[in-house]
Amino acid sequence: MKPLDILLKSLRTYTLTGTPELNITEILFDSRAVSAQPDGSTQLYVAQRGTQTDGHKYIASAIKQGCRAVVCEELPETLADGVCYIKVADSSVALGMLADAFYGHPSRKLKLVGITGTNGKTTTVTLLHRLFMNAGHPTGLISTIVNKIGNEEVPTNHTTPDAVELNRLLAKMVEEGCEYCFMEVSSHALCQHRVTGLRFAGALFSNITHDHLDFHKTFANYIAAKKSFFDKLPKSAFALTNIDDKNGRVMVQNCKAAIHTYSLRTAADFRGVVMENAFTGLHLRVNGHEVYFKLCGKFNAYNLLAIYGAAVLLGMDEMEALTLMSGLDSAAGRFQMMRTDEGATAIVDYAHTPDALENVLKTIRDIVGKDAEVLTVVGCGGDRDALKRPEMAEIACKYSSKVILTSDNPRTEDPQAILDDMLKGVPAAKSKQVVVIENRREAIKTACMMLQPKGVLLVAGKGHENYQEINHVKHHFDDTEEIKNCLNIQ
Repeated sequence: MKPLDILLKSLRTYTLTGTPELNITEILFDSRAVSAQPDGSTQLYVAQRGTQTDGHKYIASAIKQGCRAVVCEELPETLADGVCYIKVADSSVALGMLADAFYGHPSRKLKLVGITGTNGKTTTVTLLHRLFMNAGHPTGLISTIVNKIGNEEVPTNHTTPDAVELNRLLAKMVEEGCEYCFMEVSSHALCQHRVTGLRFAGALFSNITHDHLDFHKTFANYIAAKKSFFDKLPKSAFALTNIDDKNGRVMVQNCKAAIHTYSLRTAADFRGVVMENAFTGLHLRVNGHEVYFKLCGKFNAYNLLAIYGAAVLLGMDEMEALTLMSGLDSAAGRFQMMRTDEGATAIVDYAHTPDALENVLKTIRDIVGKDAEVLTVVGCGGDRDALKRPEMAEIACKYSSKVILTSDNPRTEDPQAILDDMLKGVPAAKSKQVVVIENRREAIKTACMMLQPKGVLLVAGKGHENYQEINHVKHHFDDTEEIKNCLNIQ
């Protein structure tokens, strides 16, 4: 419980109507969760303007259910007696600041490091978490796959939780003695101010390619969303950027934090050279040290450089970091390999953008050669950026011997309409290499039947997900389970 007048000190500007002499038991932005509180205290309802609805419509309902403190951008026409209204310019910004204050500014009590970019976020934060845990540091994790407090798993619904849940989670980490927290920071979260109010000790940039244009509308807006993360870093933080990406330096323009770089191509603070790339792992030279890693692929070489750079910038000894990193396995659903008794290889990967799919298929081709058999099963999600659908199919055809186009998470779209969009990207010369099987289970089963000894099967798009979303319903579906069942892999 926190006094409202104390919480309001976290806001830069606001207009007050009514008395702030109230004790707040909880901060809410869903009016349905509001209820009358004991001892004259109250919940604080924040009316946000969201993508689906406007929380201002539910102010009266929240008050009727017992709320006596409301944050809003626009006052209701009729003001209720005994209710304190706090008018702000942006309710989402206010929510972040208030949540941070309500939970005692938890991000200031540990070293919080965020990573943003199109690809590589989950692998990077997951392995950073494992690295620091293995080094004996209690560490938190906030990722697409799972949230963790030390080794305790906490369920997740978004890449980045809402501001209230995020601060609650960080406060729990502090309570449990965590020294660090590594988190994915999505462009959606940045635009929706879910990380507003947090203090970051460091920020990483992986790369940026066309994605989420259904939300951002233009690539320029997408870049601006990512860049805003670095623009707001304090001087005490570090910014680590991939300068091999053409927008790597753009991200840190006008950044107040200490800027550091990593690269596979040119001089950088953290420089890597790929010596050997195989399914068994990578042989890299990192800042002059030759190290073998269990991860494979050039894209993972970048992830490893980011991990190494962040660890060193956080004070870990260079050799300790490299030694511990050499024992790390990949995150679930990220280039996850399975082998058959006959010598075939099946790979499950979350690649759901053109760039990610090309990275994975290039890695496979680099390892097995241009003449080896590579089968690819891939689809595209519904209710998402449709522009990438033909590009995904074109890339699959470019690097694969045979391609099966199938359903991913169609959500509310017609699966066949999504596949029709993908087919537009199939080159005429490659049309005989492509099969369309809408049912994902049947598509994987067919691919497994086609797979020859020493061949490679890539099932892309869903990775760690254990469901398929169709018309708002999530049905259990796991690519890894399907492959193991079809190929009799234990």
